[in-house]
Amino acid sequence: MLRGMSLFPPADSRRRQLLQAALAAGSAPLFVRHAAADDPALRFALGLASGCPRPGGMVLWTRLTGDDLPAQAEVRWELAEDEGFTRIAARGLEQAVAEDAHSVHAEPAGLKPDRWYWYRFSALGARSSVGRTRTAPALDAEVSHLRFAIASCQRWDHGRYAAWGDMAKQDLDLVLFLGDYIYEYGAVPNASASAPAPRVHLGGLCRTLADYRQRYAQYKSDPALQAMHGRAPWIITWDDHEVDNDWAGASSQGLEADFPARRAAAVKAYWEHLPFPKAMRPSGFDIRIHERYDWGKLARLITLDCRQYRDRQVCPKPGRGGSNTLSLKDCPDFLDPKRSLLGAAQEQWLAQSWDASRPWNLLAQSTLMAQMNWQLNPDQPRVHWTDGWDGYGPARSRLLQGLVAKKLPNTVVLGGDVHANYVCDLKLDFNDADSAVIATEFCGTSISSQGLDQQRLDFARPHNPHIRYSRSDQHGYMSFVLQQDSLQVELRTVRELWDANSPVDVSARFAVAAGQAGARPLAMK
Repeated sequence: MLRGMSLFPPADSRRRQLLQAALAAGSAPLFVRHAAADDPALRFALGLASGCPRPGGMVLWTRLTGDDLPAQAEVRWELAEDEGFTRIAARGLEQAVAEDAHSVHAEPAGLKPDRWYWYRFSALGARSSVGRTRTAPALDAEVSHLRFAIASCQRWDHGRYAAWGDMAKQDLDLVLFLGDYIYEYGAVPNASASAPAPRVHLGGLCRTLADYRQRYAQYKSDPALQAMHGRAPWIITWDDHEVDNDWAGASSQGLEADFPARRAAAVKAYWEHLPFPKAMRPSGFDIRIHERYDWGKLARLITLDCRQYRDRQVCPKPGRGGSNTLSLKDCPDFLDPKRSLLGAAQEQWLAQSWDASRPWNLLAQSTLMAQMNWQLNPDQPRVHWTDGWDGYGPARSRLLQGLVAKKLPNTVVLGGDVHANYVCDLKLDFNDADSAVIATEFCGTSISSQGLDQQRLDFARPHNPHIRYSRSDQHGYMSFVLQQDSLQVELRTVRELWDANSPVDVSARFAVAAGQAGARPLAMK
């Protein structure tokens, strides 16, 4: 049992059996059949979650399940100062409606800052398991530390979620999820005809609201993922697979004419299944993802939206949208200063969001920011991938120049997407060895999504001296402890992707000292 909480009720073994049976049978999107009204394992089969922590409150989430749900159901929630719910801090009533997939987004307010709370839901005669969450410190509070993790890319059919199980054992204040919560692909058969795939996606390529709802329900059925959602609040942004691989603004990878409708369906399901506030409920395909959070006087955390407002990728493959990998010589548009990854409005918002009054600024976004040169021969021109920041080099320069202009003492960029662990120096000129290091980057590997062969990264390392560490053969997450004078990082790696109970090792440790941009390796214990 997790310390400090009772996350799984006695009915949990039955719930898991039902979920497994439903998955094997390819049943309906909610993964439940003939739910008894008083059975929490069925009414709350997708667990609960919290997110968006502020000094006075947060968002509490759940979704009712069952094939006999009314069009509208009352859901009561309670938030307590103790796990036994003897000191109730807040309670309320929400309406779970079919239009929103019976999701609940409760928003307690007026809470005490910088403290832990426990919460639960009840509806239709059933009560959920108990989750743990917390408020952020007061804006003017002196804060000694922040413990958090970054994670991304949890493809269901690429591995099990031992990383989430390990993270749920840690004493974290916060989880930053940096994109690819689901993957939109259809079922992919196992390459080996002698054995069935351990896990496969239900249904085909996600296109409709029902498709995306089914996919989220499948992912959220995982016990380890539910455990981590119930352990601490999350702050979340997206990348591409919540909608479509390599999508950019109004354009899909396949350049499909009906992409606006598909994007609207994906966005609606995204909001329905995660602990976002009611105010974030999308209008069509518009949804506000980028936001600012302060952790007392210690740090400002900024989240970015790297998909919704970007220009299309340069020089795509013929008849396609999305990414390509090619040289500057073959694609001069790499250097077009008018192009943006964030969009002009978000660029301006970010420039106004940096906070020089706090010792640390943490920028949470979805991909690798450092330059990655894939050339194999030093006599050839540089080669870059167009979907990442390298495809928007002038926009990256504007962002980094803004850091220099603000004279920020310590900026750390956090990313995901690329299914590898990277630790990098960020510079105004990555091609000049003498260019000053102005910020530090930690780009975390995937929870389960498999990526490039490590040999490709080994070939690229000599052409990227600003990259201190690069390992695509590692999957898991990064865990951080932030203090006034330092940031310390552990790279936690799953040994066996298909073992839900796999041991998790610390593959490397790094530290960033206040006032000294760039990470230094720490000795392994």
